[in-house]
Amino acid sequence: MYKSLLKPLLFQLDAERAHHFVFDNLRRMATLPGAKAVLKNLYNYQHPSLEREVFGLKFPNPVGLAAGLDKNAVLTDELALLGFGFVEIGTVTPRPQPGNPAPRLFRLPQDEALLNRMGFNNDGAEVVAQRLARRRNRQLIIGGNIGKNKYTPNELAAQDYVAGFEALAGVVDYFVVNVSSPNTPGLRELQDKKPLIDILQQVQERNRRRPQPRPLLLKIAPDLTNSQLDDILEIARETKLSGLVATNTTISREGLLTPAAQVTALGAGGLSGKPLRERATEVVRYLHRKSDGGLPIIGSGGIHSAQDALDKLAAGAALVQVYTGFVYEGPGLVREINEYLVSNQANSA
Repeated sequence: MYKSLLKPLLFQLDAERAHHFVFDNLRRMATLPGAKAVLKNLYNYQHPSLEREVFGLKFPNPVGLAAGLDKNAVLTDELALLGFGFVEIGTVTPRPQPGNPAPRLFRLPQDEALLNRMGFNNDGAEVVAQRLARRRNRQLIIGGNIGKNKYTPNELAAQDYVAGFEALAGVVDYFVVNVSSPNTPGLRELQDKKPLIDILQQVQERNRRRPQPRPLLLKIAPDLTNSQLDDILEIARETKLSGLVATNTTISREGLLTPAAQVTALGAGGLSGKPLRERATEVVRYLHRKSDGGLPIIGSGGIHSAQDALDKLAAGAALVQVYTGFVYEGPGLVREINEYLVSNQANSA
């Protein structure tokens, strides 16, 4: 139904407008009598073999929603009805900001990809924290993806990450430090060893003061070289990270089916979706091998099918996340992946 009816209609709308349309209607639908039970019956799939314990948290299944879709934590209760094992909100900055001017989100249907330059548009950490404190579903695992405000200079970036951590620490289950978005000027410079260690150490210092420290992860770009990935692993050991998220969007435009002139006309931004699939899986495999499997990895990038998810897990990911695949394939993707994982385990037993 989604691919044959809803998707063609949604794809007639501007991509960001379609996003808000879906969110508004999912929220309304969930208030109708019996709708929650219907959604759970359609999209939830539970099986003991899907359960995972990763960085001290128990996940009902390994399929999560990547950061970027529910930036402001406005729909976590409703998203739980769609079968996700966890939802990552954000990227959240200490102070609210509007992000980059629209249009800033584009579809590349020939490539089953998205190009975005949203620019960390969000309501700010305090508002998001208050919203999460009011959520009804307390079983859903929530990740908090944190970033710096656009006009915070890089030399003061650690202060922003600490502020975001402090604001959300009581309402999320794990944290992801995002220094890999291409849509905030200069942000990716913070992936360099010295500034990144400084940020992570300052956040971890605050984290250790808490009665129950939160798992702290780092989200990395797919555009890093192997030597840079080696540095990331060294940084992860030095700062005692709980894991990595691999990967964010890419600035590469190689191998696209969409005509180059059309892509160039869309402008700057991070590319996600199928073109990222192989590179993201390569990064997961490399990190898993080089860390001897000792550092949990959330695999993200180009998951449009159950086999794509299985490939990430086979490469060494402990969990996976979807976003662009969710847009192109629809809400049934999560259940499809979970059912396939159970079937695959049964067949290989």
